Amino acid sequence: MSGPVFAWCGDAARAYVRGVHALYVISVWLHILAAITWIGGMFFLVLVVVPWMRRGERAAGAKLLQQTGARFRNVGWACFAVLLVTGTFQLAMRGVELGDFVDPVWLGSSVGSAIALKLGVFAIVLAISAVHDFVHGPRATRAVQADPGSREAERMRRRASMLGRVNVVLAMLLVLLGVVIVRGWP
Repeated sequence: MSGPVFAWCGDAARAYVRGVHALYVISVWLHILAAITWIGGMFFLVLVVVPWMRRGERAAGAKLLQQTGARFRNVGWACFAVLLVTGTFQLAMRGVELGDFVDPVWLGSSVGSAIALKLGVFAIVLAISAVHDFVHGPRATRAVQADPGSREAERMRRRASMLGRVNVVLAMLLVLLGVVIVRGWP
């Protein structure tokens, strides 16, 4: 960071600005890593584990899905925490304040509308994830373990699967909205 804007600043001010910028860059990096981990994990479950489970013995597949799902649940919720903290920090660094979310002018701007939409979709993802991870996923696993061929097992598996698929689609929307916030609407 140099040039005419910082020419009047003292060394301490320039160091402070560089430090804040470095913190912002680290925050963006952590935000992207958390998103990659969460979305990649969902794709792994949807594209690798679930199809394997359908081809093999249902009870063994249910056990594998339960074990990998339980482990990924912890990773996923850690990613959500990182995304929430880093996203909040990045908004603050961009000058976004709580009052902006009730300001019609800001909400009508391209950045304001994209941020508000992204936060709304993120809240929906958190709600769906909670229902999937703590209600329907465990119920489906128990039903498949108890009687893999039962109607109840199939019904619960489909419900949990549908919630997971909805979250994958919403995750893709979150990535798109992240790009829109930085690059603008097409």
